[in-house]
Amino acid sequence: MVDADERRQVIERVRERITPDAAEREAMRAAVASLTERVEAELADLPVEGDVVQVGSTARGTWLAGDRDIDLFVRFPPSLDRETLERYGLEIGNAVLPGGHEEYAEHPYVTGEFEGFDVDLVPCYDVGEGSALQSAVDRTPHHNAYLRARIDDDLASEMRVFKQFLKGIGVYGSNLRTEGFSGYLSELLVLEHGDFASLLEAAADWHPPVVFDPEDHGSKSHDDPLVMVDPTDPTRNVAAVCSAANLARLQHYARDFLDDPRAELFESATPAPLAPEAVRTHVDRRGTTPVAVVFDAPNIVDDQLYPQLRKSLSGVRDELDRRGFEPIRAATFADERAVLFVELAHRTLPAIERHDGPPVHVRQHAEGFYEAYTGNDDVYPGDDEAYADDDEGRDETDPDSASDIYGPFVDGDRYVVERTREFTDVAELLASEELLTVGLGARIQTTLEDDYDVLVGEAVATLCDEFGSELAAYFDPRP
Repeated sequence: MVDADERRQVIERVRERITPDAAEREAMRAAVASLTERVEAELADLPVEGDVVQVGSTARGTWLAGDRDIDLFVRFPPSLDRETLERYGLEIGNAVLPGGHEEYAEHPYVTGEFEGFDVDLVPCYDVGEGSALQSAVDRTPHHNAYLRARIDDDLASEMRVFKQFLKGIGVYGSNLRTEGFSGYLSELLVLEHGDFASLLEAAADWHPPVVFDPEDHGSKSHDDPLVMVDPTDPTRNVAAVCSAANLARLQHYARDFLDDPRAELFESATPAPLAPEAVRTHVDRRGTTPVAVVFDAPNIVDDQLYPQLRKSLSGVRDELDRRGFEPIRAATFADERAVLFVELAHRTLPAIERHDGPPVHVRQHAEGFYEAYTGNDDVYPGDDEAYADDDEGRDETDPDSASDIYGPFVDGDRYVVERTREFTDVAELLASEELLTVGLGARIQTTLEDDYDVLVGEAVATLCDEFGSELAAYFDPRP
């Protein structure tokens, strides 16, 4: 049984390290005051009313020591048309942050540096709580107001500890690359449970789906493993982005910390890159065949890229499984290039494959299957999903095609044939046009149509220069 004092001691050491000191707080306050004054001066020159509000963790006192992010939202009347809001937002942003650059989320905004801080200046509509949103970012000031009214210094401190824990175990961030816990979600979870330790004790016993509804809205069901109904918008699940895997990771490490409290769990670490020889050693030891489809990463933002990479990886893995190569595990990496990486039980397969037909007593389908494989597929109904592809790829006018089919014969209570396999080597399959038919992400497909490389077996070691850390994580998997 772990002593509660031992846990407290670890938490206090972490808390001391991650709490911004007085100098950092003053620097942040001064930078925000100066930026606010500049924005207000720009607003005064516009023919429309507006104001500026600081949002995010720095506005709520929940940021971690060393974080240098300032988020300022410039609010405009709901009557302003969208095009004008975007134009005014960019004019103000470029004037206040002349060395900055424009980025695009739901609409354009300006990001830049000011006195050592990373600043986002985002335009939005000043809508009342519960009013119809005109832009997804319109709710953010309401998130800020809701939490500020409920957070005191003690709660803010507990929220910082939880955020650092999420960072340490690699699940902090609501972007679609991470699919983890946003700052807003992490603060709501601490608010719900009162402190970091109580939250971990609860999380250790969660049984998804886990639902929290702080304001008892109860107005909509959400099909997600973790549900936090937005206190300011009952239609929205704050945790919608959080993947089942990352929820499971939180539960694993919550139990780990409660059983063995240690500061190392609060420290994120990138694995040391593997050298090519180490990758070849892993491949040889495992006796598997890793394959990698390698291509230039499309020039799109991560929130578009990673969902398309995951969709493409799923399509490739499912196709390799359907064809009998038996995927063991799969991963995707991206930098300047992108990789769909699948580890297989087999590189090559026999020339034939078994194909089960319907039970003989299912007369219509059984007769259709039998006739299709004995030379008269006109009688095969072919409209049942279970057997619609039984004669796929067979040329009935080609004697060689017919001679490569063994059967039909009866095995148990059903007809079976053994037929020629289209691809016996995974390299041939991945190099063929079949790869483009597996349900790829749209931009991934157009990229692969232009060019890609296929690496098989120990050849994946050539990825080490760009993806050595990713391969290290793959060959030494952790929760």
